[in-house]
Amino acid sequence: MDARQKEKYLREYSAMKAAGKPFFPYAVGKDGLMACIVMIVIILMSLFLGAELGPKADPTTTSYVPRPEWYFFFLFEVLRVIKPPDLVFVATLGIPNIALGLLVLLPFYDRGPERRPERRPVAMIAMLLTIVAMTYLTLLGAFAGSPITIDEEVPAKYQYGKEVAANSGCLGCHKFGENGNDGPGPNLSEIGARLPKQAIERTLDNPTPPMPSFKSMPPEQKKALVEFLGQLR
Repeated sequence: MDARQKEKYLREYSAMKAAGKPFFPYAVGKDGLMACIVMIVIILMSLFLGAELGPKADPTTTSYVPRPEWYFFFLFEVLRVIKPPDLVFVATLGIPNIALGLLVLLPFYDRGPERRPERRPVAMIAMLLTIVAMTYLTLLGAFAGSPITIDEEVPAKYQYGKEVAANSGCLGCHKFGENGNDGPGPNLSEIGARLPKQAIERTLDNPTPPMPSFKSMPPEQKKALVEFLGQLR
């Protein structure tokens, strides 16, 4: 923008500003009125439709599925996409903080006078890519499988044992492929190649703390669990 264009822009801006209305009380009044309407609608919906109340928290359960609110699904899915433990810091703090910093600093590095979308291709492309990425990650997070499931492909005869392992809290301390946690227990992705089935069953009955004992598990479930673990190679 040269000096003539800048002068024309400032002249037009001054004329429009003089013909307009001040921010206070006009814009503040409209925003306040809309905020009151939204609050009243929320209160009425709570009174007539009821607020959702879940069951009481049980700290001893091993089948609880932690899920964020829907507006955090895209961040939740970033953690599922970036799986290596060494990169968890990037997913939890790096990417969100970089994106937030770019948004906060937008008025400082985007100083162009143009406001028409077709004249700002870089900004429009960045906005569209951000919207598409957040929408895609939100949908993935909304339809993602339960974190207490095991994705390992197994023959049908071991399917029940895989379900027993997933529902018995094994994923809280062990890892099966990309599912579960890295500790304190060892990775069980290839446990069948390291231990025979008899040793696996003895470990389930008399484990090393803090692993709980599965001696009281129903025989049918324990047998299915041992068979499933024994074929992991």
